[in-house]
Amino acid sequence: MKRRFNLKPLILIWAVLLMVPGYGVAQEVTQSFLPVKEEIGVKLAMRDGVRLSTNIYRPDTIGKFPVLLMRTPYGNGGKGNRNAHFFAQRGYAVVIQDTRGIGDSEGIFNANQPEALDGYDTQQWIGKQAWCNGKIGTYGGSYVGFTQWMPAPLQSQYLVTMIPVVTFSDLHDVVYQNGAFRLDLFTPWSFEMTKPYNVSRSSITDKIDSILMTLPLIEQDRALGWKISFVRDWLSHPEHDLYWAGTSVGDAYSNIRASIYNIGGWYDILLAGTINNYIKMTAPDIDPEIRKKQKLLIGPWVHSTGKRKVGELDFGEEALFNSTEFRLRWFDSQLKGVDNGVMQEPPVKIFVMGINEWRYEYEWPLSRTDYQKYYFHSKGNANTFEGDGKLNTKRPRNESEDRFVYRPDDPVPTIGTMGPYDQRPVEERQDVLVYTTPPLKNDLEVTGPVNAVVYASSSAVNTDFTARLVDVYPNGRAIRICEGIIRADHRNPDVPPSNISPGKIYEYSIDLWATSNVFLEGHRVRVEISSSNFPRFDRNLNTGKYFATDTTMINAEQTIYHSPAYPSCIILPVINK
Repeated sequence: MKRRFNLKPLILIWAVLLMVPGYGVAQEVTQSFLPVKEEIGVKLAMRDGVRLSTNIYRPDTIGKFPVLLMRTPYGNGGKGNRNAHFFAQRGYAVVIQDTRGIGDSEGIFNANQPEALDGYDTQQWIGKQAWCNGKIGTYGGSYVGFTQWMPAPLQSQYLVTMIPVVTFSDLHDVVYQNGAFRLDLFTPWSFEMTKPYNVSRSSITDKIDSILMTLPLIEQDRALGWKISFVRDWLSHPEHDLYWAGTSVGDAYSNIRASIYNIGGWYDILLAGTINNYIKMTAPDIDPEIRKKQKLLIGPWVHSTGKRKVGELDFGEEALFNSTEFRLRWFDSQLKGVDNGVMQEPPVKIFVMGINEWRYEYEWPLSRTDYQKYYFHSKGNANTFEGDGKLNTKRPRNESEDRFVYRPDDPVPTIGTMGPYDQRPVEERQDVLVYTTPPLKNDLEVTGPVNAVVYASSSAVNTDFTARLVDVYPNGRAIRICEGIIRADHRNPDVPPSNISPGKIYEYSIDLWATSNVFLEGHRVRVEISSSNFPRFDRNLNTGKYFATDTTMINAEQTIYHSPAYPSCIILPVINK
């Protein structure tokens, strides 16, 4: 039976993506200090002559001030920008710029491509203004975090500090996750970013179900009535080739001289980028003086930070986070030299879900991590949560393998899009294998990177395998913790993609990103294995043909092995008491 997907949560993604960069000022912040002078719509020329619309908010008094810069494709705020006024009243000049091709800025919006040079040129212009004291801090999230990372290696002498939030610094590795296209992230976003002025969001909403099911993938924009060139470019360059060179920091992290406070969420769609940026900036090849100025904070959030209720869980008051006050404290320290204690705090601060507490750490991943393998077991019938799949730390003996059929015309639906949601609706499907521990006798903390090692064969020449870590409550709720996917032709990251031989057993390492969660006493740890997660990822049509232009679907018979020779498992980063 074909299933109609509940794609309404995708509309929430659009809203979240468009809200992230502003981080509105908390309602309780009403005290004013310095009067504010505005210069709206200043046309700032880039090196190629294209002029970008730039708003300047600064104290209306004589003097030089540290500058806070935000470069955004979501609108530069206009007159009376409340967020900008908050900082200008407290002694900062605030510059907010529409990126190329957005708002009143000239040029063509070509997502992510021009941000390095445009960002650098803007920083150099700011540094030479009479009202700038020579120090710039950048802030913002999602795309607006990317606009911070890209110019940073170019080493503007004025760039002192950054606060990139829920963001990334390698576009390819966000568009593609282990070979699979991030459909529910970039298809709706690209629609919103390119829609004509006379097209309403609701008209797109009405079409989204059919659009995301449209084949070939590269022509989904035809269903809208307008062409999205940069998405077609992305789909034409599935591998990390020269096309992506301008959208990645690459090997240039060691060129960055700024202090950086990275902020992310355990359920954020860009969590991997946030963590990777911190790891890169604390690597041995980074100048020790720069390395000690790097920080990481991860809360229990999705793509917007600071809320206590996320998905179907309430993480309590501890999860609340005032981003405005946080930024002020960091910028006061880094740009004004205020000794407010922020640099004396340990570099990593994480929210441990389950017990719902914040905790400081000194590195990521944690040096005391005990990586434990939890192996899959069954008698050959792990299909659905009512099957006989089991999960424990004992290596498997000779056991019957598990099988399911993956049908691209009826993929496993994404439940709840972002955040912790009950996965039982998909665990009822025959094409989802479920492996579960007995109820835990003691709390089990899992904090760090999570990986599944799956030994599998397929009747297809190319296919996908997915893995999900789930926290099962005593009442049966199966709450998603983290998940991942791998396209079979990307099974070996060190060699070019290649199809598989039908029936041959391969080892697949599936990156589920990371988490920090305590599986409480009485809860159970669960792993789900399947071959689709739609529309989070595009459907593999199983033919081995070029995925963006293929329209032919074939079913794939999948076999998952758990035996002494093929010990499929999930590797959990356990933190012992």
